[in-house]
Amino acid sequence: MNGLVIGYHGCDAAVAEALVAGEAMRPSERDYDWLGPGVYFWEDDPRRAQEWADEKAAAGAYAAGGVVGAVIDLGRCLDLTLRENLDFLGSAYDSLLAAHEAADLPMPANRDGRNAGDKLLRFLDCAVIKHLHENMQADAEEARLKGSGPAFMPFDTVRGLFVEGATVYPGGGFHRLTHTQIAVRNPACIRGVFRPRGLSA
Repeated sequence: MNGLVIGYHGCDAAVAEALVAGEAMRPSERDYDWLGPGVYFWEDDPRRAQEWADEKAAAGAYAAGGVVGAVIDLGRCLDLTLRENLDFLGSAYDSLLAAHEAADLPMPANRDGRNAGDKLLRFLDCAVIKHLHENMQADAEEARLKGSGPAFMPFDTVRGLFVEGATVYPGGGFHRLTHTQIAVRNPACIRGVFRPRGLSA
């Protein structure tokens, strides 16, 4: 997948105002981020972004929930809805596992957050994606030193589909919080921001 998409970033309402006024977005660097380091967006879903920001406000993390919309150029995207990229991710896992075994270190594991079985804390997934980025960056640097082009260019963005939440109706296969998320690694890919209509910020 490539081209322009619309994403929505949930945050504190005061931060939303600052971002619309021109302040740069700060990437998340937590070890349990679902798609590794980057600035996170809900793709085409302002309502879900607002719900998430409001949940953070209710928990005391924000004074009030806000949302900023953005036009995102996916650039070179690690799109994890595509089979070829899932195979690529599997190879990164194998490489990370070999490195941990060689160093006699335990592998990170995804862990539950608020509810049993929700696996909201994605320590393993984050580590695999970070390892993939680090390998590609090392390959690009090695190729640069040799005066040649890298086998693969580093990724600008990461995109994933996540099935989350309770089913919409009993016995169904659709879940209320299912969403597509984008992590932007290259800030130049955020082409512009805007204040969405009908939301708090």
